[in-house]
Amino acid sequence: MEPLAKLFGSNARLKTLRLFVFNKDASFTLAEVAERAKLSKEAVRRELADLHSAGFLRKKGAPTPTRYQTNPRFEHLKAIDAFIRDTTNVSPQNMLGALKRAGALRLVALSGLFTGVLETQIDLLIVGDHLDERALASAVRSLEAELGREIRYASFATADFRYRLEVYDRLLRDVFDYPHRLLADKIGL
Repeated sequence: MEPLAKLFGSNARLKTLRLFVFNKDASFTLAEVAERAKLSKEAVRRELADLHSAGFLRKKGAPTPTRYQTNPRFEHLKAIDAFIRDTTNVSPQNMLGALKRAGALRLVALSGLFTGVLETQIDLLIVGDHLDERALASAVRSLEAELGREIRYASFATADFRYRLEVYDRLLRDVFDYPHRLLADKIGL
């Protein structure tokens, strides 16, 4: 269990808080929270009830299905928002470990939400050989559950990536012309 999970009482509480802090304008049903945070419905039901009774969440819309949204009038919202944003990250080793299950990685580049530049088209660029798209999508969903945010990503075979690099593909320029971090580089950029 990570230190913040201990501080907030449980990993379920931390994941639920992250989801609502990073998606303040969105509303979610219990099932949507469980799916996005990769938690059981019972754990989510308990956390939503606690966060609602504390005033952090408000119920929205019709009674069934009940939708929950961050309460913009919650007195400590700014402090919780700043704290969660400053402390939320996934270690590069954990990220690479999750992505390696999808195939032989040749390049992994972070941009967008990982670098603070939110105008980019993608947050994660993966280049590899024999990538299993289903395993890759599953790995990205597990990273999203940890971060509490949707990750926009693109994956390419090595040959396709090299071609796009040669023709100055706009998507690749969006990554490499702006702040980015390389987690793995076996191509030699």
